[in-house]
Amino acid sequence: MRKIIVTEFISLDGVIQAPGGPEEDTSGNFKYGGWTASYNDGVSGKLIEKQLKPADLLLGRKTFEIFAGFWPLHADHWPGINDVTKYVLSNTMEKSDWKNSVFLKSLAEIEKIKNSAGSDLKIWGSSKLVELLMKNDLVDELWLKIFPVTLGTGKKLFEGAIPAAFAVTESTVTPSGVIFANYQRAGEVKTGTVGP
Repeated sequence: MRKIIVTEFISLDGVIQAPGGPEEDTSGNFKYGGWTASYNDGVSGKLIEKQLKPADLLLGRKTFEIFAGFWPLHADHWPGINDVTKYVLSNTMEKSDWKNSVFLKSLAEIEKIKNSAGSDLKIWGSSKLVELLMKNDLVDELWLKIFPVTLGTGKKLFEGAIPAAFAVTESTVTPSGVIFANYQRAGEVKTGTVGP
């Protein structure tokens, strides 16, 4: 079985929209594209490199279109990106010139891929896809890069998530204050009483 790993750049208030640049995703009149840029440092760079190690990708249509317009021409910054399989959940797209792109129409197709042999499936961006997977308890790990900023508006990561427990498997705070924290699914939410 393959793990589904959600990798996200996220603000303190849960926004994941357009971390990479002003024109990346302006939908909903989003004005803060590129909100992660001022927090880059050497530690972040090394941690991101580790997260970019080749693995198949699972993407929503909008993120796929952004990636397909950029990464084929900049693959030296993400070694292996052109060679891995890009699975795309879309009701409107059926093909792409970007090699190794496979289009899916349903959650059942994602479950079939998850239950097959192969590399883990990493998701970047893809807020609607992540929302669907979290509602259906199909996310195995969250690799979050938490930035010390609130954005107020924008696409959020945890819209409609089911109650679920996660355990921290790795964490680092960079010199610029970004928290890299990896979480693994850890059963049900446990409740109790705090204090006497």
